[in-house]
Amino acid sequence: MFGKTKTKDLTPHEVDALLKKGEIVLIDVREPAEFAAGRIHGALNFPLSTFDPKALPLPDAAKKVVLQCGSGKRSANAIEMCRRAGVDVDSHLGGGIMAWRAAGLPTTVFDPTSGAVRDAG
Repeated sequence: MFGKTKTKDLTPHEVDALLKKGEIVLIDVREPAEFAAGRIHGALNFPLSTFDPKALPLPDAAKKVVLQCGSGKRSANAIEMCRRAGVDVDSHLGGGIMAWRAAGLPTTVFDPTSGAVRDAG
């Protein structure tokens, strides 16, 4: 599933299954305010505005790095940055968190009225 040549667009259900099996580290490249407003449970935030491919968790045989953003554009840009830096990351959530939500998968959201972090459908 993971390779070194072409960007791989993973579906929301593929990413969900890989997360549940513990086979990937999901990196959200949206900005901190976007991440705080709603995220995929378990994702780590590495904003594209300060993105450094060398700071990513190192992919290995047990866990690969998969990137994600709002629609898929910024994560594709981040994959290109990884390639230029010689970092082996080639997969992202095609369609981003918008596709994730459209697939009916849950997100974690921040409730500004209470300050609580909660799961959303």
